[in-house]
Amino acid sequence: MEKFTKNRLFVAMIYLLLLLAILYIFLLIKPLIMNVYVFLRAVLAPFLIAMIISYMLNPIVRLLNERKVPRTVAVLLIYAVFITSVTVIMLNLIPMFMKQLKELNEHMPQLTMKAQNWYDGINRNKLLPDSIREGINRSLINMENQISRSVSKFVNEIGSTLNMLFVAFIIPFLAFYMLKDYQLIEKTALAVVPQAHRKKTIRLLIDIDTALGNYIRGQLLVCLIVGILSYIGYRLIGMPYPLLLASLVAIFNIIPYLGPFFGAAPAILMASTISMKMVLMVVIVNMVVQILEGNVVSPQVVGRTLHMHPLMIIFALLVGGELAGVIGLILAVPLFAVMKVILQHVYRFYIERTPA
Repeated sequence: MEKFTKNRLFVAMIYLLLLLAILYIFLLIKPLIMNVYVFLRAVLAPFLIAMIISYMLNPIVRLLNERKVPRTVAVLLIYAVFITSVTVIMLNLIPMFMKQLKELNEHMPQLTMKAQNWYDGINRNKLLPDSIREGINRSLINMENQISRSVSKFVNEIGSTLNMLFVAFIIPFLAFYMLKDYQLIEKTALAVVPQAHRKKTIRLLIDIDTALGNYIRGQLLVCLIVGILSYIGYRLIGMPYPLLLASLVAIFNIIPYLGPFFGAAPAILMASTISMKMVLMVVIVNMVVQILEGNVVSPQVVGRTLHMHPLMIIFALLVGGELAGVIGLILAVPLFAVMKVILQHVYRFYIERTPA
């Protein structure tokens, strides 16, 4: 028996069989796991969002607390500043958004006419093979049916929409209590850890905070800068609805690698209804913005704090998108960074316990 256990090939085969057995069991209980996942996602999602908010705001609260401001007062002060700032911004931005939406609604018949002319031109083009023409027609019909189903689904799921509004309403209260009792929560969590492992746990939490803290706060600042640069670029080339389109670029930029493509797509589609020159100008604006973001803005604001290989980031995005859609794409990279830090500590702990 000792002969087999020392054989690396035999041990590797045993591990492979165990892995296949685990995967098979996982496939058998997948429906149960998915039901549990859906339930936990619905229950824990507000707490997770509140934790992220409290984590990002805690450095400000801690800074005020060090200057003799009570934590409760500091949190309320941050909330007051945030609400006031959002109110002032919205009072200035909402009229601009409404004006651009009104202009979009007024120009919608012209855009529809251009799209119809483009569609008719394709159908009249005798050089285009019938198979390609039929494929385009089927794609347009499927897109129309998908929009219709989406509208029907939205109307039928008004109850879910109300539930989402309720969740959005309670998140600020959860974040408030988490920020107010942040230190108490930390002490309570550490009290659960056995005394022998407490120092290692504190070191683990410090490493996670180092990996994530600057990244999360910096990424939000990068998105804001990218949105401003996109807005300036769209205004310079005369692109309609620059604020709306630049806002989409800023929001999607939080998704690594894939975000710039998602953010630029609406502007490119809008530009295609104007002229090919405008399409080219929009592409150039987004390329310039992304070059500045990748080579100037991100290295200065965020830096290479996560130390994750691009292949690992893409894998994280695929997993996150499959599990939780857009939210999964946004949270995938930070969560994988946390898992990476945890695995590094577990490996280090295992190495330290293994006799030489």
